[in-house]
Amino acid sequence: MSSPATPRVLSGIQPTADSFHLGNYLGALRQWVALQDDHQAFYCVVDLHAITVEHSPEALRRRTKVAAAQLIAMGVDPERSTLFLQSHVPEHAELAWVLSCLTGYGEAGRMTQFKDKSAKQGLAAASVGLFTYPILMAADILLYSPEPGEGRVLRVPVGDDQSQHLELTRDLGGRFNHRFGETFVLPEAYIPQGAARIRDLQEPTVKMSKSASSPQGIVELLEEPGPLRKKIMRSVTDTGTEIRYDEESKPGVTNLLRIYSALDGASVAELERRYTGQGYGQLKKDLAQLVLDTFTPIKERTERLLGDEKQLDRILADGAARAGAVAARTMEVVRERVGFVGRGL
Repeated sequence: MSSPATPRVLSGIQPTADSFHLGNYLGALRQWVALQDDHQAFYCVVDLHAITVEHSPEALRRRTKVAAAQLIAMGVDPERSTLFLQSHVPEHAELAWVLSCLTGYGEAGRMTQFKDKSAKQGLAAASVGLFTYPILMAADILLYSPEPGEGRVLRVPVGDDQSQHLELTRDLGGRFNHRFGETFVLPEAYIPQGAARIRDLQEPTVKMSKSASSPQGIVELLEEPGPLRKKIMRSVTDTGTEIRYDEESKPGVTNLLRIYSALDGASVAELERRYTGQGYGQLKKDLAQLVLDTFTPIKERTERLLGDEKQLDRILADGAARAGAVAARTMEVVRERVGFVGRGL
């Protein structure tokens, strides 16, 4: 059991692909495992967020299970963390409605991700769900707020693309507290140690992303060994032959060194010395093997978990029960303070 002062951490990931990728793993998910050691961790597969765009129901169900299995396979321990599916805890949607009634239209419209995505697909095609996505994200976080006065903090691992959403969460939580009484501990941004910004293997000046990268620019966690090795061997490098970290003139080699360092634990400077006088081919060959050594056991554990769906369902049901108990306590306070009439049972 965690002590009253143990900080809480909340993080989620969308099930919008058939596999997580190297950027997900090194940028966030590996840190989820480490955070279990000194936090009360709540981790969710945010399947409600996944339906803000057109989707296949069958694919969503499959990808949600695959996402949960991968998280467990890479080290998220259901005994030490609360792992659950967002849609299994209905209070997420309920609190999102309450918070949406505290959110100004202009405030929601300033969210960068909505502006970017609606510009790409056209405003007429953008759903209201896409517009209110950050408000649901705020609800995801605030539902797991410790009670004020407990001495706990609530931390949210964030990257550059999520910092604006966390600020909205803090604004909405503070606004609720001001209008209805102290209810939420405002979350803190948390930048995990060891998080790495991984770039596209074919365009090393941009982030590795399932929505923006080409298939050849992404290394998937569940990828077969042959295609995985080929992608790394064909990754874009730079003019010259020197293996040196330089964001400006050598973005390709710099990306490979960053990946290698994150997986191996050696510093970039140490890797530069290790590969002095060697060509890009040797670096790529060694990196491909290192990635395979890291991902193969995760892939095998994922496949075993998916082979026993009843056990996976039990794990997720247990996580939903634990998350639901916390969410229900939060919503009981929210309902009373907003002015909703209790059921009287």
